Amino acid sequence: MRNHLPLTLADMLELNAVRFGDTPAYIVGDRQLTHRQLLERARRLASALERAGVRKQDRVSMLAMNCMEYGEVLAAGQLSGMIIATVNFRLAPPEMAFIIKDAAPRVLIFEAQYLDVVGQLRADFKTIEHYVCIGGSADWAQDYETFVKSGDAAGPSIHAVEEDIACLIYTSGTTGRPKGCIWGQREYRQMAHTLSNEQRTGLADKALLVMPMFHIGAMAIQLAIHFRGGTVHLHRLFDPAALLADSVRERITVWHLAPTMVQMVLEQPGIEKLDLSALKKIIYSASAMPGPVLLLGMRLLGENVFLQFYGQSEAIITGLQPEQHRPNGSERERRWLTSVGHPFPNTLLKIVDEEGREVPRGSAGEVAVKSTAMARGYWNNHPGTLETFRDGWCHTGDMGRLDEDDLLYLVDRKKDMIISGGENIYSREVEEALLLHAAVSECAVIGLPDAKWGESVCAVVVLRAGLSATEAELIEHTRRQIASYKKPKKVYLVSELPKLPTGKINKVQLRQQYAVPAETQA
Repeated sequence: MRNHLPLTLADMLELNAVRFGDTPAYIVGDRQLTHRQLLERARRLASALERAGVRKQDRVSMLAMNCMEYGEVLAAGQLSGMIIATVNFRLAPPEMAFIIKDAAPRVLIFEAQYLDVVGQLRADFKTIEHYVCIGGSADWAQDYETFVKSGDAAGPSIHAVEEDIACLIYTSGTTGRPKGCIWGQREYRQMAHTLSNEQRTGLADKALLVMPMFHIGAMAIQLAIHFRGGTVHLHRLFDPAALLADSVRERITVWHLAPTMVQMVLEQPGIEKLDLSALKKIIYSASAMPGPVLLLGMRLLGENVFLQFYGQSEAIITGLQPEQHRPNGSERERRWLTSVGHPFPNTLLKIVDEEGREVPRGSAGEVAVKSTAMARGYWNNHPGTLETFRDGWCHTGDMGRLDEDDLLYLVDRKKDMIISGGENIYSREVEEALLLHAAVSECAVIGLPDAKWGESVCAVVVLRAGLSATEAELIEHTRRQIASYKKPKKVYLVSELPKLPTGKINKVQLRQQYAVPAETQA
């Protein structure tokens, strides 16, 4: 293509250092790194990695919570063409070991808190030649700062090109073993460009990120903020009180939160008295926002601040703009609040049946997407790649439907859909009905084995503090909202729901916890 520009994320790093060199790129606690300093640190780290034997497209694995060093490692890969493979720190040691062995890195960079875990596992890692420890060391692991200083300030001799793989981002593993999504420099940069435009953020913006940087969500927002020279404030963990305090003190303009996190923030005492006037965007992702939570948020924080993004480790897909959040609009416009928006620019979307054929508009089927900002496939997993990425389309595993406005509505995960007595029941529809009850704070609906019906609908519910409801009351409430055959047959009241790092509810764990084999039922 004659007018095609072969740009990479390295270009973004270098231009930011020139244009916005004194603007902070990252702020973590009392530490700060400007865009100029980020480039300098990335060059030196990439050089140190090259001197340690890492070549272009070799892997470097990163095991850490959100920290300044995470940004440096990602930038070093973006600059050099080395592949950064992230590791979920919340996994059990055997699960971490699977991901690290699958990526086969030459270097593992990790925080000191994982010294014991890595020390126990390293005998199984045949490809790792160097261990680099952030905030510590061992006789088998180098200190991170010492390692960085061993590099040349001029940077590495290797440089990224758009065809290079940039990152391996591993899925959460809710439907089996985690899969390493292959994100290339070209697709990664397009993601940053697209989301930067959708967010309408720039040099003056300050985004507070609490989601873990090993996942595509936080990484995507970080890239979008940096695309136009903005600042990222990293928190190591989600703490609603700390998030609000930092937002007031630092005049934060952008939040990125899962809907469950938004709800916890809104429930903080005295939030309505805080000066959050700098806040311009609340980006929520992982799932559509429950209606009552969204309405409360718009009342407390403003009608034009909420922006929804829908995507997954494999692709960014749709967005619902602030102007499309119209709680006081027509019935049709109010319905938009339950959607996940329109496809992003340079994105095609269709709803397909089991054979891959498009279904009529309004009908439910699997969401398939083709985009300039999606993964190239799965690392070391050709069968998985063939199953998910077919004919240039990513088959998401999410069930959805398109309305007359071309807005996408998610109804379930394909593997979460409940089939009871031959009827398809979408868990999200039941969850929305339950959330209309004043006492319900959170809920998850799952299918459990049933000797008569194949599966039965089960709800696991968290009640609001100070409010009460019985199982029978919740079942009757649901029956008044949706068809009787969709109502839960069983409701469990619990103090909290298990969550994935993305903020999504872990339904795999819930099914394992509450399942009763069909053959043992009366």
